[in-house]
Amino acid sequence: MPAKRTAAYLAVALLIPTAAVGYGLPSASAATAGPITGLGGKCVDVAAASSANGTAVQLYTCNNTAAQVWTVGNADGSIRALGKCLDVTAASTADGAKIQLYDCNGTGAQRWSAADGALVNAGSGKCLDVTDRSTADGTRLQIWTCAGSANQRWTVPGGGTTPSPSAPAGVNLDNPAKKDVAMQIVSAAENSSLNWRAQFSYIEDIGDGRGYTAGIIGFCSGTGDMLELVEAYTASKPGNVLAPYLPALRSVNGTDSHAGLDPNYPRDWRTAAVDGAFQAAQESERDRVYFNPSVRDGKADGVRALGQFAYYDAAVMHGYEGMRAIRSRALARAKPPAQGGDERTWLNAFLDERVAEMKKEEAHSDTSRVDTAQRVFLNNGNFDLNTPLVFAVYGDQYRIG
Repeated sequence: MPAKRTAAYLAVALLIPTAAVGYGLPSASAATAGPITGLGGKCVDVAAASSANGTAVQLYTCNNTAAQVWTVGNADGSIRALGKCLDVTAASTADGAKIQLYDCNGTGAQRWSAADGALVNAGSGKCLDVTDRSTADGTRLQIWTCAGSANQRWTVPGGGTTPSPSAPAGVNLDNPAKKDVAMQIVSAAENSSLNWRAQFSYIEDIGDGRGYTAGIIGFCSGTGDMLELVEAYTASKPGNVLAPYLPALRSVNGTDSHAGLDPNYPRDWRTAAVDGAFQAAQESERDRVYFNPSVRDGKADGVRALGQFAYYDAAVMHGYEGMRAIRSRALARAKPPAQGGDERTWLNAFLDERVAEMKKEEAHSDTSRVDTAQRVFLNNGNFDLNTPLVFAVYGDQYRIG
């Protein structure tokens, strides 16, 4: 199993996403004002044309009033009307969080990018949505998990238009079927098998300086994520077979040592792996530490499922902070769609920096998981990571779908 990861081994260069002027929106240098139209041909509207903080933003019959004139293409990624910003109430990330007008403050709750015809909020990674798909005047707008549905399609000033119903938007990587594809691709590289569910019991020391590597995405005893996993498992099931190893895991964190783990830790890991609670803990930690933040960042950058996967796969190998450092270096060469860049150019720059990072370690020097997999999908223009997928990793051929 090839090695990965994390902040203890990589220079951290965190970079919070900045302008979210995105795919399909005018560039920051070309701010444009006008109506934003959506479901039923109606307009995004400020209730009662009030500029008071907290005023509801709603769907309403288009009427050419100032309450429906929105400026997009602002350098800070905001969408503005009446001198204030389109804002997610209380910066919530929950489905159903209401949209309001509020003083502009540059937070993620007020940064938006257009991707696949949707307006995606940077703070939540969720889409501007018409509640209950109602076309009635006064229907509140909210954020909701992106689904490519008609109540999430918008036409913005400056000519940015949404896909027609006959050409629905591709789904994001957090769609369950798409997520399963992502897990199969990662498993091909990490375990030489598409059967990722068979890897809950995997454990070995691959000699990369990170101690034991184990589980469905290669949690490591030397990098902290294995410790956090066993802590989470123990919190849900005290007295489990791995709980006695917590002091040793804390002691070896940041090293390649097996002190306090040998000789029985691998055996006990495999015993735990048949426990549904441990399997659930592995999936939960995978999502919390790697998958969810990577997909969120991909959405904020305006990249589709392939780009979201590129971020996730980088996080699996190099840690989330390592992925962010790779992204930071790529920004010196190109811009993501959410900053007005071309998606293909951006992903090539990101993958170039990913390959450069991999070559810094002998354990990662075979870059085929990028060169003969992700780069193949990109060259084929498969931005939505649609199956069938035919690719090779470490010389082995795979097909999904």
